Amino acid sequence: MQFSSLDLAPELQRALVGCGYSVMTPVQKQAIVPARRGKDLQVTAQTGTGKTAAFAIPVLQRLLDKPKKAVERRPRALILTPTRELAEQLSDAIGAYAQFLPLGVTALYGGVKMGGQANKLRAGVDIVISTPGRLLEHLTLGNVALSDVEFVVLDEADRMLDMGFITDVLKLMQLTAPTRQTLLFSATTSPAVNELSHKILNNHQHIRVTKINSTADTVRHAVYPVEESRKIELFEQLLAENNWFQVLVFTSTKEQADRLLAGLKKSKIEAAVCHGDKSQGSRRRAIADFKSGKLQILIATEVAARGLDIQGLDYVVNFNLPYLPEDYVHRIGRTGRAGAKGTAISFVSREEEQALVRIQKLIGTDIKRIIKPGFEVSSRGSLLKSISLKVLSGRSNRASETVIELEGSHDTHHKGKQGRAKPGEGTSNKTTAKPVRLKKTNAQKNSGPKKKILRGKRAEQYSR
Repeated sequence: MQFSSLDLAPELQRALVGCGYSVMTPVQKQAIVPARRGKDLQVTAQTGTGKTAAFAIPVLQRLLDKPKKAVERRPRALILTPTRELAEQLSDAIGAYAQFLPLGVTALYGGVKMGGQANKLRAGVDIVISTPGRLLEHLTLGNVALSDVEFVVLDEADRMLDMGFITDVLKLMQLTAPTRQTLLFSATTSPAVNELSHKILNNHQHIRVTKINSTADTVRHAVYPVEESRKIELFEQLLAENNWFQVLVFTSTKEQADRLLAGLKKSKIEAAVCHGDKSQGSRRRAIADFKSGKLQILIATEVAARGLDIQGLDYVVNFNLPYLPEDYVHRIGRTGRAGAKGTAISFVSREEEQALVRIQKLIGTDIKRIIKPGFEVSSRGSLLKSISLKVLSGRSNRASETVIELEGSHDTHHKGKQGRAKPGEGTSNKTTAKPVRLKKTNAQKNSGPKKKILRGKRAEQYSR
């Protein structure tokens, strides 16, 4: 289906042609028409399938259908997004769609001074793109009012829930016009997302473009089992062997990101980090340098899992698996976008095997394992089995028993149930001490042996 068949405003159609848009993606084909008719939507579609245009185009067209002069501090459309990077990206994309339209677009996010953002709001804008926290700050200062907002979009709604923005989102929604149209977009779905949709959407339509929580068919997945302490070494070897030019690497914490950066710099590999402790300017420069090819490696925490749209990104590496399996879908969604091929590689230590199981269950497929010679690691299953065998081979105590080691004493072997000697069975004298199972008696309590090793539920009582 062609964009030209939508009967859009000529200026909007001209901008889409300039952006290289001609044929609609599946999510655009299913969402644009009902959204343009004013329907509330809950849309679930993979990352990189064109969701931004799917909600931005109908909102822009509806604003044009009922033109109004921009009013100071009172936008008509609000787009909420979880991260600064995604707010910037949406501002750039929607600004390009609206480049020939009499509509103003601005982005609000933390990490930068509020003065410039406040000046734009006072000048009057039609569309505000914002993170929840920064928008609440502007509301508190009186820089913006939401009572005229007719269109609300929650982009990456699942991530906003994961990041704890649910209370802020609901508070902001209450400040908008009660007759607003609301569009909720996410790459994954969950009971929490569905609950949110029922709270903020009115008689909505649910559009699922692909199987729930699936990943793009254009992405090849691979897992490398490796010891945690050798992940940097393995990564550097794969870089050298495969001559990877641009790689986006995800770590689970800022500390892991900084350690990886330090290791790569020792090997003279051009890299930078993007995480919450970095200023917005530093994060923006790191992303710009990576996109332009100045950096070979960009290391990011979850803050960059949403909002990075890098053309031709071939490789995403999970240096650590994410805590939430849904975040795996978002991380690898940075590659294999818009029909291009991509590869998602994950380094998995024994401690992360359970996280891998959850991810495979979520995406509905097993991920291919690649054993790198020289980096072999025993499986978590083998480790647990080994530990279990060691435990079973030792002596375990029942609740009513204790182990008493008598130095230089005779050892009595009890073969009956619960340590009772069977009739007719004798004893054997040994010069070496061996542990035996004995019922606790008053004699032992009053005149114990030289050394006691106490185990069992009542061991503490025996040691008194």
